[in-house]
Amino acid sequence: MKRLFRSALAVAALALASAAALPAAAQTPPNVLVVGQIAEPQSLDPHTVTATNDFRILVNIYDGLVRYKDGTLEVEPALAESWDISEDGKTYTFKLREGVKFHDGADFNAEAVKFNFDRMLDENHPFYDTGPFPLSFNFSSVDAVNVIDDHTVEFKLSEAFAPFLSNLAYPTGLIVSPEAVKTYGKEYGRHPSGTGPFKFVEWESNQRVVVESNPDYWDSAPALEAVVFRPITDANTRVAEMMAGGIDVMVEVPPDNLATFKQDANFSVTEQAGPHVWFGILNTKEGPFADKRVRQAANYAVNKETLVNDVLQGTATVAAGPIPPAFNWVESSVKPYPYDVEKAKALLAEAGVEKPALTFYVTEGGSGMLDPITMGAAIQADLKAVGFDVKIETYEWNTFLGQVNPGLEGKADMAEMAWMTNDPDTVPYLTLRTDAMPDKGGFNSGYYSNPTVDDLLEKARQSTDQVERGKLYGEVQSIVHDDAPWLFVANWKQNAVTTAAVQGFKLQPSFLLQLHNVTKQ
Repeated sequence: MKRLFRSALAVAALALASAAALPAAAQTPPNVLVVGQIAEPQSLDPHTVTATNDFRILVNIYDGLVRYKDGTLEVEPALAESWDISEDGKTYTFKLREGVKFHDGADFNAEAVKFNFDRMLDENHPFYDTGPFPLSFNFSSVDAVNVIDDHTVEFKLSEAFAPFLSNLAYPTGLIVSPEAVKTYGKEYGRHPSGTGPFKFVEWESNQRVVVESNPDYWDSAPALEAVVFRPITDANTRVAEMMAGGIDVMVEVPPDNLATFKQDANFSVTEQAGPHVWFGILNTKEGPFADKRVRQAANYAVNKETLVNDVLQGTATVAAGPIPPAFNWVESSVKPYPYDVEKAKALLAEAGVEKPALTFYVTEGGSGMLDPITMGAAIQADLKAVGFDVKIETYEWNTFLGQVNPGLEGKADMAEMAWMTNDPDTVPYLTLRTDAMPDKGGFNSGYYSNPTVDDLLEKARQSTDQVERGKLYGEVQSIVHDDAPWLFVANWKQNAVTTAAVQGFKLQPSFLLQLHNVTKQ
């Protein structure tokens, strides 16, 4: 197997070189799937990253206690065969799958589960400093993780927490090998070891991440011999590689190219609606956007219909607030801000500002960012048309995150952003709550604060009644829409294109890339 794989990898490398020199001659190797990713991963440690780009790799290396059922956001067993929930919703007891080993040969057991969550949540844990753990917010209600026996683990929560199982299925809940963390420490993200369908082989920076089939996978070995994830940040280059045969799968196809691929029998286009929101973070702490009227003016000033219909060519709908319409059980009648230039000008006049100067951070590309440079330019033009003086600063994705995630104070007034999520709690809780400011480890980079929203979010995540949760999140949507801490832009329908040789490929509403059942003829 190893010898065959190394041979396949050599062929893959040759194919990649051919793609660069002679695109028409490029060809990927048999039974090795080459995926064109939108960016270089930040890390292969699932506890330390936030980008869907990274998660698409990680869910093929690791498993969680639970996972999303194929084609849904419903939770089903994975490393846990079953679980019980106490009547008060504060104790979860998981029965673990027996006989599972990490790729490094260590046993998967209850101690390993405890190590994972203690590492993220306990500042006194000996490997807590291998973080940061930006999405450990997902498990902030966990008071203790207790080992009952080798194959039984108990989670004690401080309060009932409705999204808990869904958060365990999210990539932050993936289980890493404690032995590998102990061996590599802060470098673990370059030496990952999970229990998933594919084993890590190599990561050559800005070139590829390679994984090979795990023949001992508890849920049956993959048919593919290996997968090569290639970071190709420029969308036009990804399209050219796809057309030339240098990659087998391309995620996030530019709208301009969808029709071309759909009309070509050599390719197959897959589309899938999901919970996504694309927005502009507004700096509510300082500068023009500290005034709600100016934030509302920006929302009236930008023609989102043109963005979704012309720039994104119908691959998205206009967003009304922070909670995507994919969560159709949320009771919300909030409509998107209409395009109204005169209303925008009137609000600016009411706020007493004339030609407010803005610094606008734009990224070259990233997870769920659609066509960020073109969208940024269109937004800039619309804002200028009502009186804003907008200066754009453009950054590569990981550099962009390094600028935005620590907060916009003293740097920018506005920044593009996108989130894909698994529950209506996730995005507002991590990005709009007062206690989610960047200095507290959250992603509230625009410093929005509304105590009523904070209270509603706490009530919603403690309720076990989905109807009640739906009403509470509807109230959050309404208040945040009016406060306008964001420029609400788009909810996207994700897409991907594969060659005709690729079979069994699906997009998931979670936006994850599950390759276990994919084959290549």
